[in-house]
Amino acid sequence: MHFLLVTVKVYSMIVNPRPPEPGENEEESVAKTRERLRWDQDDEICRGHILNGMSNTLFNAYHTVKTAKELWNQLERRYITEDATSKRFIVSKFFDYKMVDGRSVMEQFSEIKSILDRYSQHKLELDEFIVVTSIIDKLPPSWKNFRNSLKHRKEDNNLDELGTHLRIEEDLRKEEKSKSEGSNHFLSKLSKRKVNVMLRKIMKIKWNLGGANE
Repeated sequence: MHFLLVTVKVYSMIVNPRPPEPGENEEESVAKTRERLRWDQDDEICRGHILNGMSNTLFNAYHTVKTAKELWNQLERRYITEDATSKRFIVSKFFDYKMVDGRSVMEQFSEIKSILDRYSQHKLELDEFIVVTSIIDKLPPSWKNFRNSLKHRKEDNNLDELGTHLRIEEDLRKEEKSKSEGSNHFLSKLSKRKVNVMLRKIMKIKWNLGGANE
């Protein structure tokens, strides 16, 4: 919008106040009258361009504002407030985020990185060491030992290196879980086989005893 107003040469309406009306007993020169009329025309053009760029909702809320300068100032206040609110929300969302068990840690790590991407969009800066340390603290309860091992490392990790460590650890955990489940399944089958063999032996003993009694 700023570029458009500069291009059509009416941006000055947002900066320059309207030339004053003459006093009751003051005679005004033709040049002053023309200057004020020109200002009114340019202000209407500027105001029209601003309103034309609005959504219907914004237009309905602001179309009664009388001058381009007042309209611009009201919009500026509105969006500065919204931007500040949005920044507070993003900051809170990062620091309040906690990883949970039962979900992929890498999926949750990606969600955190998405929040951090919004930091860049709002030109917010956060020291990478603080970011990495905070993410380590957010790891789920079942990752307690791994979390402690990361905290006691002598060298500092950047965000990408932390992501690599988390991915490797999660892959190892998946592999161990798969082996454990396979082992349990094997033991379960083995136990059933032993039970069946024992039942057959009991049945055979009973059958032999029954034949002897006859």
